[in-house]
Amino acid sequence: MAASLDEVAARAGVSASTVSRALRDVPGVALRTRERVKAAAAEVGYVSNVSGSRLATGKTGTIAIVVPTAARWFFGQAIAGAGAVIRGAGLDVLLYELGDAAGRQRLFAEHGLRGRADAVLVLSLNLSGSETRLLQQLGVPVAVLGVGPASFSSVVVNDQLAAESALRHLINLGHEVIGLIGIDNGSDVTSGSVPPIARVAGYRAAVSSAGMSLDPDLEQLDENSAAGGAAAMTRLISGPVMPTAVFASSDEMAFGALHVLRSAGIRVPADMSIVGFDNHDFAAVVDLTTVDQNVLAQGQAAARLVLAALANPGAAPTTASVPTRLVIRRSTAPPQPLRRRLEATDTTQN
Repeated sequence: MAASLDEVAARAGVSASTVSRALRDVPGVALRTRERVKAAAAEVGYVSNVSGSRLATGKTGTIAIVVPTAARWFFGQAIAGAGAVIRGAGLDVLLYELGDAAGRQRLFAEHGLRGRADAVLVLSLNLSGSETRLLQQLGVPVAVLGVGPASFSSVVVNDQLAAESALRHLINLGHEVIGLIGIDNGSDVTSGSVPPIARVAGYRAAVSSAGMSLDPDLEQLDENSAAGGAAAMTRLISGPVMPTAVFASSDEMAFGALHVLRSAGIRVPADMSIVGFDNHDFAAVVDLTTVDQNVLAQGQAAARLVLAALANPGAAPTTASVPTRLVIRRSTAPPQPLRRRLEATDTTQN
């Protein structure tokens, strides 16, 4: 026979009502008492009626994560980071994968989140005004990963400064003609997201600061995928000016670019250097120099924001920033003419 609430109360030395509130994490129960009650429940094998307690409190014990797609590395990392923090807090995760524009329309137009979660976490989705209003009408905490409406808490990275650091690395190596493979989200479900734009701005700012002119032929935008990176690199090496280095706005695009260079017989980094952005799990495998934006930590930080909002109803929205770092591997080196001069100098000195 299953243990009763009264048995837990007797073992913990508290009233049955205190047991009920402690197991439902209702405010007003001291932490030590709550822990003692939960330990007693585990000892006697008490299993609470989750459905009943949720009906009583109006809480679902669930946090919804809205994601454009779970198939991409970035989103998988963010979900993993957020999920670990949410589960660690004793809550469940409800994942909404939009998939395409129709899925996005269904979620927001049909109020798919209403009554199903105690908080909502939106990953890298540029919310429209109507979507923002619908989320506000849910009456639950909302946080976004990426730049979002001022009414929601958010987790950001400084994409522009991160891109500038990647460009300075190439410039300091001696590169004077640097191409850009940028993200064009025009047809994507994440259309209009801020980070790709900021990375392009970082590229342009660094190039201008170095006294180099901005050449439109050296900027090639495409979809954020290996195929998009391959197409953009094909245009770069077929254009009127051949760069000696390229900054790719994502590692997946850099992977496609590397494939094109290898197929064309262009050696990396002997003939061309390349820098990515993300520090994808495969970046180390292909020795790609890249910007690590710690996506896992971004997901964790976003989950902590919604948990904090649940613990402090009415608190003002906050912004958390996750630092980036440049990871130097063997896809970057001085341009070949400079390398030859350096080697000649070393030979003379020896």
